Amino acid sequence: MTNLLTVLIILIFAAILYVFYRMQKKYVKFSTRVFTGLFAGIIFGGALQLIWGTESPVVTQSLDWIKLVGNGYVALLQMLIMPLVFVSIVSAFTRMKESGKIGKISFTVLATLLGTTAISALIGIVMVMVFQLDGATFTEGAAETARIAEITQRQAEVQNLSIPQQILSFIPRNVFADLAGTRATSTIGVVIFSAFVGVAYLGIKRKAPKEAEFFFNLMESLYKIVMRIVTLVLRLTPYGVFALMTNVLATSDFKAIVNLGVFIIASYAALILVLVVHALILAGVKVNPLTYFKKAFPALSFAFTSRSSAGTLPMNIETQRRALGVDDATANFAGSFGISIGQNGCAGVYPAMLATMVAPTVGINIFDWQFIVMLIAIVTISSFGVAGVGGGATFASLIVLGSMNLPVAIVGLVISVEPLIDMARTLVNVSDSMVAGVVTSSRINELNREVLNDPSAVISGNE
Repeated sequence: MTNLLTVLIILIFAAILYVFYRMQKKYVKFSTRVFTGLFAGIIFGGALQLIWGTESPVVTQSLDWIKLVGNGYVALLQMLIMPLVFVSIVSAFTRMKESGKIGKISFTVLATLLGTTAISALIGIVMVMVFQLDGATFTEGAAETARIAEITQRQAEVQNLSIPQQILSFIPRNVFADLAGTRATSTIGVVIFSAFVGVAYLGIKRKAPKEAEFFFNLMESLYKIVMRIVTLVLRLTPYGVFALMTNVLATSDFKAIVNLGVFIIASYAALILVLVVHALILAGVKVNPLTYFKKAFPALSFAFTSRSSAGTLPMNIETQRRALGVDDATANFAGSFGISIGQNGCAGVYPAMLATMVAPTVGINIFDWQFIVMLIAIVTISSFGVAGVGGGATFASLIVLGSMNLPVAIVGLVISVEPLIDMARTLVNVSDSMVAGVVTSSRINELNREVLNDPSAVISGNE
């Protein structure tokens, strides 16, 4: 009976996938298909949860096949990350009309990413105060106990990494190893190597124009090939979003959600406020926030369902270039830096909230301005170095808690709702990256506002 029900679920899943295929053939808008996939995943996954529950063999077997679509799509995007980062950064140099703008682009992107992270940390602190979560205690079950033991072990890795050591780990020793993604800091390593290649090109352009022209044409060909692959993969987005969302809803622990309900609400409130800050920053550079969120929706929704800032990179860059009017150089820099530095959700809000929640348990007054300033400073610095240890929000939290001499057990106590909160955190991370691109492009007077304000200028999987 179990196998029969599994086959039935897979057939229904396949039928829904076919509906997305027909929508694509009829040239239904890409954003509409992505939204439909998100909504369909919520309904389908929720139905599996309500009918059979998370522990049912029927659901487990069915999800093995459903994950093939969702995780397969994420894997294809991850396949593109290193080639895309390399050709994007190098092409940013080869296409740059004024080489002097590279420094301005880099500085503005980093300033925006780190500045918004500091604001995000402050918002996280305030939300803990508003929802009175300071000193909060949570139920510790078997999963939480195991997680705490794992966290304690990982903390030793973090304690052995000073800020200078983290920065040193960014420097690529073997670029081929970094292109293969063998280190936690491989992405930043590839960015640094690509920047060296770009600077070398600018030097050759002055001294040997003929060779520089050959390299320019080579990079243009590579860039177009890689971006064509990106387009082919993006066609699968509605299918991937549907499968990923189905898995999330079918495996969610609703009892744990109820137990940690106030923490979840406080986290989402903080993350929504960060998006409001993004909107205000965009308004400051005369960009309509509603236009931005409407055009960024496909990328943000995929970030939400996949929980992967890196996996969203191809869609991130394409959205900036083709929908938001950001120039190529800025889009490539903002997208590449944004997956490792200054992530507002994972490295801003989350560590600040956990630190503020646990501080009273060791006698710290969270209303003390010195504590607040110190926490914001450490969160901001750690957001720049978190890629040095790898592991996203968990390691960002360990770095902050360790630097503040605070207990780390709280990281394990919220593990049961980690996926639910991580979805929104990743969305905010990607939004911050795109906002940095828009702000920077506007600052260097390269923002194409005709593209930005054109409703038809959107990323599409139909090309």
